[in-house]
Amino acid sequence: MESTIGNYQKTIKALTEFAADRGSAYTPELGAEFASMTISPRTGRFSVQRRFDFGRLIDVIDSYVRTGHVDLSIRSRGGGGRQPTCDEFTALNAEWEEDMHERGLAPATREAYGRVARGYLVYLEDQGISDLDDAGPATITGYFTYLLDHGWAQSSLSWQVSNFRPFMKFTGRCDLVDAIALIGARRSHAIIPVLTDDDAERLVNACASSPMISSRDAAITLLALLTGLRACDIINLRLDDIEWRTQTISLIQQKTHNPVLLPLPGLLATRLADYVLEDRPDSDDDHVFLRSVAPPTQLADHASIYVITAATFRKAGVTDVKAGTRFLRHTAASRLLRAATPLPTIAAVLGHASQESTNVYMNVDHDHLLACVLPVPTGARS
Repeated sequence: MESTIGNYQKTIKALTEFAADRGSAYTPELGAEFASMTISPRTGRFSVQRRFDFGRLIDVIDSYVRTGHVDLSIRSRGGGGRQPTCDEFTALNAEWEEDMHERGLAPATREAYGRVARGYLVYLEDQGISDLDDAGPATITGYFTYLLDHGWAQSSLSWQVSNFRPFMKFTGRCDLVDAIALIGARRSHAIIPVLTDDDAERLVNACASSPMISSRDAAITLLALLTGLRACDIINLRLDDIEWRTQTISLIQQKTHNPVLLPLPGLLATRLADYVLEDRPDSDDDHVFLRSVAPPTQLADHASIYVITAATFRKAGVTDVKAGTRFLRHTAASRLLRAATPLPTIAAVLGHASQESTNVYMNVDHDHLLACVLPVPTGARS
């Protein structure tokens, strides 16, 4: 709560200075201009946090201007950006959204796919094009050049291409799909960071016995560390997903829609039971993990999980790493790999739709990688 208030205060100050520089009282037009300032002065690049903070404040003020009431409801991240305005593109965007919904794509995936598709349609409108039939392959490379010129990092371009390609296939324009290859975006695969054995042991011991760590926070952290569950699946975990007799969790993963059955190691089962039986607030909400302050409802989003795991890391004395569930998921995969668990089994445990997604974890298995290194032939040595 304190960080939210602080962010509002900083953003209000920035808006006040912005309006003063223009010698203008607040208007929705001024607010829209302020919200569009998504480039960080410090880095010169697009800032997700800046877009979220500025957009959130303008939404609150505009709602008050329209209705006379202040709307402080939780606002999800992702923004959305400008919307296409011409009839054809508005209809095409609606059809794309409906198609993604019918295919059961996760909300975060729909948002990512939808945002880059809307951006392209708005870009076409800005170029004076209001019919997709009039868009040539040059508009594809032009759009991504536009993104780079407006703050997107070159390193993020591959993600935008990946999110954009399904929309182009949906339109049936094979020439535009082929033009995506001209962008030349390449996804880099950095070496994945994982917890050291000492830090993992320190974290597990703290979750087991530290009075500073609540049963809820311990259970969430251990779920991510020992099972590799994603943050979205931890948030959406239901009481009926837990089979106490067999000490397993059975669920459909949010991202891939793959069913997964995971064992509950003894310590995790104990801390989970401590929370459900003793510390969980009374609520009609059947999600396992609830907010610790009123109202006792489902955790809001992945940022809630990060706050919990980061606090748990800090209380355990593990302070030199980022404590998100992705990091813990990497650690879980690396531990399975080091235990000589076959890749198909790891893929099943992590709920990967393709084993190719699991292969990236092989770069953290140092011992087995060293065993693959061939000695330098004697005659080749200088």
